[in-house]
Amino acid sequence: MENVLSQFDSSKEGLSKNEVLERQKEYGLNKIEEKKPTPLIKLFLIQFVDILIGLLIVAAIAAYAIGDVIDAGVIMLAVLLNVIMGFIQEYRSQKAVESLKNLIVKTAVVKRENKIEQINSEELTIGDLVILEEGDKVPADLILIEANNLTCDESSLTGESEAVKKDIEDEVYMDCNILSGNGIGVVKAIGMKTHVGEIAEVVQEDDEDTPLKAKVGRLGKTLSLIAIIVCIAIFILELLKGIPLVETFMTAVSLAVAAIPEGLPAVLTLTLALGMSEMAKSQAIVKRLLSVETLGSCTIICSDKTGTLTENRMTVVESYFTNEDRTLEIGKLCNNATISNGEAIGDQTDGGILKFCQNHKSDLRRIDEIPLDSNRKMMTTVHSLNGEKNIIFTKGAPEIILDKCKYIDYDGTIKIIDAESKEIIIKKIDEMSGHALRVIGFAYKFEDDHDTEENLTFTGLLGLADPPKKDAKKAVDDCLQAGIKVKMITGDHEKTACSIARNLGILTTGRTITGDQLEELTTEEYLAIADDIQVYARVKPKQKMRIVEALKSSGNIVAMTGDGVNDAPALKKASIGVAMGDGTDVAKESADMILENNDFATIVKAVKEGRKIYDNIKRFVKFQVSTNVGAILTIIGTSLLNLPLPFNPVQLLWLNIVMDGPPAQTLGIEGAEKDLMHRPPETGDILTRKTLIEILISGLVMAIGTIAVFAYQLSIKSSESKAMTIAFTLFVMYQLFNAYNRKADSDKPSTYLYLAIILSFLLQLLIIYLPQLQIIFRTTSISLIDWVVIIIVAFTIIIAEKIMKRVIK
Repeated sequence: MENVLSQFDSSKEGLSKNEVLERQKEYGLNKIEEKKPTPLIKLFLIQFVDILIGLLIVAAIAAYAIGDVIDAGVIMLAVLLNVIMGFIQEYRSQKAVESLKNLIVKTAVVKRENKIEQINSEELTIGDLVILEEGDKVPADLILIEANNLTCDESSLTGESEAVKKDIEDEVYMDCNILSGNGIGVVKAIGMKTHVGEIAEVVQEDDEDTPLKAKVGRLGKTLSLIAIIVCIAIFILELLKGIPLVETFMTAVSLAVAAIPEGLPAVLTLTLALGMSEMAKSQAIVKRLLSVETLGSCTIICSDKTGTLTENRMTVVESYFTNEDRTLEIGKLCNNATISNGEAIGDQTDGGILKFCQNHKSDLRRIDEIPLDSNRKMMTTVHSLNGEKNIIFTKGAPEIILDKCKYIDYDGTIKIIDAESKEIIIKKIDEMSGHALRVIGFAYKFEDDHDTEENLTFTGLLGLADPPKKDAKKAVDDCLQAGIKVKMITGDHEKTACSIARNLGILTTGRTITGDQLEELTTEEYLAIADDIQVYARVKPKQKMRIVEALKSSGNIVAMTGDGVNDAPALKKASIGVAMGDGTDVAKESADMILENNDFATIVKAVKEGRKIYDNIKRFVKFQVSTNVGAILTIIGTSLLNLPLPFNPVQLLWLNIVMDGPPAQTLGIEGAEKDLMHRPPETGDILTRKTLIEILISGLVMAIGTIAVFAYQLSIKSSESKAMTIAFTLFVMYQLFNAYNRKADSDKPSTYLYLAIILSFLLQLLIIYLPQLQIIFRTTSISLIDWVVIIIVAFTIIIAEKIMKRVIK
């Protein structure tokens, strides 16, 4: 220990910049090494480990064995295209998720060169002085040199959840949580040399499957099973018709590739990951894919007031003194904020009070502190009076301070506080609170035999204003239009909370309740009125859990904001836990989303982005699955009608590329629907009975149209090659029109979708008219009349979509 303590300046000024750089060079960065991402070559080769790819390779070998070199080459080209597309999707998903991890930066407050600053915790080095406050996560292994009622949760190391009291010269360990109190520690070990680093198995956890991904996966498996059964049936039927074995095998394999939506999960993951990256641009860092889905379904947002709906830029605008000098002295000394370059560093309320009181002269020395906590709602400091009795300063919630006071100080004249005096003070508190001010009470006493925070002497009140953020009212209006209820939860006085809530449009016809009133209600009584409550005032963090549970029990999808240690259980319990960017590490770890700018409007932006992503997921699911269904029904239909198969193996492979390629990919990045925030939240399953019926009808329209045109061409004695070319082209056009069906009704143009459709159409023209590609795809040129028929019939998918929408409405 002496070796470690010797590595920082004994004056406790902290390390110099040069010392920091030298030690970082010697000891490295303070981080736990993670498993490296999958190497690109391995990621590429993994794409070959797939049953469909294996079947295609077998089909190519079989074609080559019978001398069909062109088919063999085309099949291998299809293999490479599938592998490359899969590789690109996996790579983009991996990079998107990696970039999201890098957005969440853990910080530490240190003292260097006698200045307090906040740094990235990776920059910590041996000997650094780290300042710890309630709610912090310990950024490295430390030895305490100061400890004020400091308790620590070491359950991550010991498995024991009880708070551990820490004193000077005790160790605190990386990733443990400070539950109460504060202190200063010297960095003893960093990174892999910490207790956590030594025992950690460095394994990156895979993202858990979200409910939506699981449902889509199940649908894909169901379709795959149906497709495999159909393929086996087609294989047997074609053999019975006398079609050569190898050709029949290749057709069956190609149908399986076209009919099985193997690309669906990858596109889903990629869309969610890219959506998370898009949210991060608005300073909303979403930690879990599940949260993106949930955001689109949010029905209630429970928001803190200070710093989220308001600026958290507190300024004293009103005061009431019985002893002004003493109140200013308490405000200056019972305070943990500091002033640097005219700006307050630390808690905003403390900062506002310190700015107001900073010119008061006092040379008292602090010798002890009882830190502010969310349950007591008070902060107390003890100061030395040069050998005389110590003096105790206390500030906090005015009604609590007043309740603790036995005396009142009238400019040096001390009297027992009577009912009349109390009534005057309470009236002043109500008046200030009615002006939407945060009111702080001040008191003191000389040290005695009683409890430190009892028998106090009252000296005054300060009222601080915290203006609403400029975008907050519009954001609340946006929520209400979107069918999302907003509830304010604050520790502030009821009148202060109500005034702000009315200004923002949160408090309208609903009711207000205080934490004490909530405590008196039975579960049944609370559930009966929970939906009608719009403002919660004087709420303790532990009561947030009850609020979340009550709202969720009514079937709501609840977003809850928080920043403190005691908020963590509610954040974890909420459908979407939202932590503030300057909140405690415990809150951030418990949350699903972190607001880097602490702004309520950002939550609304995230909800909007979540809804957009959810819509886009529905788009490509409908597009891809309806194509799968269409391909399966077309093959079944022609077989039952004893017709030749309308597509050859190479054409089926091309259909798969069109389906999984540009049109499907661009549907995942469509703009937001115009009515996105003017419709109620979607809380149902994406794959509802209605959606499945839509998919089935779309598949039927494609199948019936393709079979009818194919059968007609055969009936008028068209060559089988021409009939197949027309049927093949018609099915491709169905896909392009179907992709158009899925576009968003958005102010943002569907430029990428249109480009994808045009690109696919141009490639189809080349397949039909370019002699070299005619040989490969076994196509033939078709006339303008044929194109008219193809366009008219393919257009029926758009008509069917319009009819379905009208019927559904």
